[in-house]
Amino acid sequence: MKPQPICVVDAFTDRPFAGNPAAVCAFDAYPDDARLSAIAREMNLSETAFGVRRADGDWDLRWFTPGAEVDLCGHATLATAHVLGLPEVRFHTRSGVLTARTGDDGWIDLDFPALPPAAADDVDVAGLALVLGVAPVGVWRSRFDLLIELADGATVRSLRPRIDGLVAFGARGYIVTAAGDRAGIDIVSRFFAPAVGVPEDPVTGSAHCALAPFWAERLGRTELVAEQASARGGLLRLRLQGDRVVLSGRAVTTWRGELLV
Repeated sequence: MKPQPICVVDAFTDRPFAGNPAAVCAFDAYPDDARLSAIAREMNLSETAFGVRRADGDWDLRWFTPGAEVDLCGHATLATAHVLGLPEVRFHTRSGVLTARTGDDGWIDLDFPALPPAAADDVDVAGLALVLGVAPVGVWRSRFDLLIELADGATVRSLRPRIDGLVAFGARGYIVTAAGDRAGIDIVSRFFAPAVGVPEDPVTGSAHCALAPFWAERLGRTELVAEQASARGGLLRLRLQGDRVVLSGRAVTTWRGELLV
């Protein structure tokens, strides 16, 4: 095969080696799924985004972890929009059409579906507390994930869950969250997704599709600033608009290369 350009972008950050790194690879046409999976495993990042430009100028976009194709990914979409460098781009995905708009200040706005969580009465909360090492304030379920509210931001930041134990609860991922504990931060969270090969994700756009409506209701505001308190850390602006969430972030390209096989 001819050399295939590929790059890595740190998303939801304004500096390199922070935020969430995603690989971005644009093809003329998609190869088979086995090759896409193999590339994602080789990149070994939480997501690799694969794009193909459509005849109408829009893009088809797919996201792969090292272990699975996923239905929605915020940071790899942000990374792809950053690489394309267009004022506006529409992505056709498993979760419908997602629009990315780049402002004059360098922030990229992603128009995503809101995923408001509902009470998860079927969850073994006592068992979950054992795995987390701390008792939840409450547990909710969004389309993909369990959302777990903890007592405060310090508890979220210091959490050391048994990652292997989380798989037993059957969700794609586990969002742990609390109200913000620093000036200018409304909400803090972390995200664990061992079922799809991501023990802890540095910054998770799709998780904020659930966090935005959850905290907007509690805080009485539709515009929020969110910090994902992973080791790399990341910052998002959130705006709830009916059944949509605008996720805003910045991104930095860290390297460009070629796939040679």
